[in-house]
Amino acid sequence: MRIVHYVNQFYAGLGGEDSAGIGARVLKGTVGPGRLLAQLLGAEHDIVATLVCGDDHAASHTTAAPELLKMAQAAGADLLVAGPAFGSGRYGLACARLAAVAQAAGLPALAAMHPDNPGISEAGDAPVIAAGATAREMRPSVQRLAAAVTKLAAGEALTAADGRVIQAARVGQLVEQRAAARAVELVLRRLGGDREATEVPVGGFGVVDPAAPVDKAASVTVALVTEGAVVPAGNPDRLESARASRWLRYPVEGADTLASGAWESVDGGFATTAANADPNRLLPLDAARALEREGAIGRLHGEFLTTVGNGTPVATARRFGVEWAAQLRKAGVQAAILTAT
Repeated sequence: MRIVHYVNQFYAGLGGEDSAGIGARVLKGTVGPGRLLAQLLGAEHDIVATLVCGDDHAASHTTAAPELLKMAQAAGADLLVAGPAFGSGRYGLACARLAAVAQAAGLPALAAMHPDNPGISEAGDAPVIAAGATAREMRPSVQRLAAAVTKLAAGEALTAADGRVIQAARVGQLVEQRAAARAVELVLRRLGGDREATEVPVGGFGVVDPAAPVDKAASVTVALVTEGAVVPAGNPDRLESARASRWLRYPVEGADTLASGAWESVDGGFATTAANADPNRLLPLDAARALEREGAIGRLHGEFLTTVGNGTPVATARRFGVEWAAQLRKAGVQAAILTAT
């Protein structure tokens, strides 16, 4: 089969976040993970072109997927393969949307991403093959993808045994009222002030009531906490780059700044070059010390707390929050500054 492969700007070697806004384009042959995919597929299949689009552009422009599809069709594609996108949200969204529009247009398509990727629901009828959470699992992810491509090319259906992500089935329910009558009833309930009634419940995030504002910041102890994965250089405690299972603490007593080269971010969800050049961009120790000297805050807590927010489940993040609050209250901290990526 003639295969066209889609990757984002990072895996195409065109740049990181600085190139996330580039538009759709086509490259000849294979680049990045496409080289491994071509090697695994062998001579029986040919990756004739690689499609590329910046993550920001692909996620924010609804015209990106149709434009990429036209490029794939112009390249004579028999099959479109997107990813693997791992746990990356924007990249996963682009892969899913492209696979969906290709499948709807009659071009067989296949995407690969982690089962928890937020873009997976956009894939429509196109099959999605499970990939690892991060690029550290590139080889096994591409191996699984290549096996799925071979099976799909042979006209066989993909199942969960092949790594296909099976989304929950929609189950019909017999009701007494017709849809029109139920719709009128729901409108009347809305007009009566009921904002909760629905036939399509949608999951969401809990709402947290903010604490009361600090009356006199000049008299309180303030802590710095971050989900930006700021750790000592070399990551000696091996904090995960995604899907955190724990959090860490590090002393900053007597330090006025986080020195470049001594600290780094290991967050796998964004390009960390600028943050590592000046770690204070993620954890503003220098600015906090200035506020302490000016008397704007009473005192800066002697250690900071850190974890990674990239792909971390809500339940885990909620547990971290409870644990952080308990630790800070025990240390006599009255306020905290939480920095995020």
